Amino acid sequence: MNLPNTLTIIRIILVPIFMLVLLVKIPYGQLFAAAIFIIAASTDGLDGYIARKRKQITNFGKIMDPIADKLLVSAALISLVQLGKISGWVAVLIIGREFAVTGLRSVAAAEGIVIAASKLGKYKTVSQIVAIVAILINDFIIKIIGLSLGNYFMYVAIFFTVYSGLDYFLKAGKLFRAGPK
Repeated sequence: MNLPNTLTIIRIILVPIFMLVLLVKIPYGQLFAAAIFIIAASTDGLDGYIARKRKQITNFGKIMDPIADKLLVSAALISLVQLGKISGWVAVLIIGREFAVTGLRSVAAAEGIVIAASKLGKYKTVSQIVAIVAILINDFIIKIIGLSLGNYFMYVAIFFTVYSGLDYFLKAGKLFRAGPK
């Protein structure tokens, strides 16, 4: 067990804590949940950076890191649907894209084809994190500046989610036609 893998495990442990704080009626619960979400989300970039820098990339990390990311985002989206902050179709679209791309990459790997993460995928992840945080703190933003920004950020996240998903499938089609290397 190394530091990057420990950070991944911490991210997984923070998921139910995040949900508890968000869904139980406590004063400033959404703000506390946003802080927990930010901490958990920041471990994603940090664990990858440390793993590459220290040459501590492990099979555990390769498998569990993306699972931890999907758990965190999925838990947040489902919780936001439960709270009536976003529509169910938004959660289904984003979570469905994750399943589809993960499945595509798994099929490709079984065929000896590697579909590398793209910059669009990274933009998708960042836009989703920003959108979730913006929705979590939206009520407080409205009180401060009188403007609701959460939904606008979510539309940006939806755009990158769909666009990056289509990009993966188009690139995969070319790779499947070319065959394994």
